[in-house]
Amino acid sequence: MTVFSFLIIGIGLSVDSMAASVTTGACSARIKLKDILKVAAFMSFFQASMPLIGWFIGSSFKNVVQAYDHWIALFMLVLIGGKMIMDGLKEQDSEVSKCLCPSNHLMLTGMAFATSIDALVAGIGFGILSINIWLATMIIGVITFVFSVAGVILGKTIGTRLNMGMEIIGGIVLIGLGVKIFLSHTYLG
Repeated sequence: MTVFSFLIIGIGLSVDSMAASVTTGACSARIKLKDILKVAAFMSFFQASMPLIGWFIGSSFKNVVQAYDHWIALFMLVLIGGKMIMDGLKEQDSEVSKCLCPSNHLMLTGMAFATSIDALVAGIGFGILSINIWLATMIIGVITFVFSVAGVILGKTIGTRLNMGMEIIGGIVLIGLGVKIFLSHTYLG
């Protein structure tokens, strides 16, 4: 995979974190720079760690599934992207009680973990495809950090209206990437 592909994957995976960060910004009355950076640090740590864990899992099964890796990548990315689209289409509950307080580390950890499950699944695909995991995790982590900072700031300035569109766009990007991988391994490669 190219650096451009990693950038696309990083963007696709980080939109969940950005959407959650938008909610955090929209719900926090007086959010400070240290809180914005804390939210971004939690999000990027989990988004970068989960593909690494998945990569170790996927690498263990590489020899068994190498002939089917493009099918597995397509299936996983369509599944993740489809879930993101479905989540984005669901009516969002905007009650303040559902909001995330940046000073609550347990809530931040839970949100960061929940938004990075798709990165774990992507990491399994990385292991099967023998992806350069260190470059992938670095790019995913940096993009997630930047997107999370932007998300909190956007949430603070324009509110939660962006959440739905962000998840749908991220889902479409991941499905498109799955189709690209499939086609490059079957028809184009």
